[in-house]
Amino acid sequence: METRRITVLSAGLGVPSSSRLLADQLSGAAGRHLRAAGLSVQVDVVELRDLAVDIANNFVTGYAAPALAEVIAGVEASDGIIAVTPVFSASYSGLFKSFIDVLDPKSLDGKAVLLGATGGTDRHQMVLDYALRPLFSYLRTRTAATGVFAGPQDWGTADDGGSTLSERIDRAAGEFSRLLEGPQPGRKPALLESMPFEQLLAGISGPR
Repeated sequence: METRRITVLSAGLGVPSSSRLLADQLSGAAGRHLRAAGLSVQVDVVELRDLAVDIANNFVTGYAAPALAEVIAGVEASDGIIAVTPVFSASYSGLFKSFIDVLDPKSLDGKAVLLGATGGTDRHQMVLDYALRPLFSYLRTRTAATGVFAGPQDWGTADDGGSTLSERIDRAAGEFSRLLEGPQPGRKPALLESMPFEQLLAGISGPR
């Protein structure tokens, strides 16, 4: 069974965080769709607030501390990314953009991406199309057509067995999973295994 590795980036600042809550629901729905398609799923969740100091230091020193370097390597090795940010001043958060800026711009080329955002009012929902989508388009990702914005009114209990937010999450996760079902152009090729010279020579001179 093939495995798809998904990295979840949550840029929420609070504990608990509505951005993390949305990220968990998106990753859960994506996992269900992928397993239904016959794929196994590995999900790595990254809370960017835990890396805030390392990200800032990276700009000053040009050096990624071990924890940040590990996360960057995980993003580069992933097949898909679920990116969720709170909205500040009608755009993604500074922490979110700062993390994107420490990545190699070519490292996201071809990766499947699912976008999410949270904010205090529905007036912020256009951030998906006017800020996040252009950013990931510039990075040459394959972005799911549906992004998910969640405001305070979306976290209430549904009285009919389903909520508008749940429906949006399921639709977006389905689109994201379909991007992950075929060959993955954004996947890094496996490193070639180093073999002793004697073993290589034996393979060349051995019987045909």
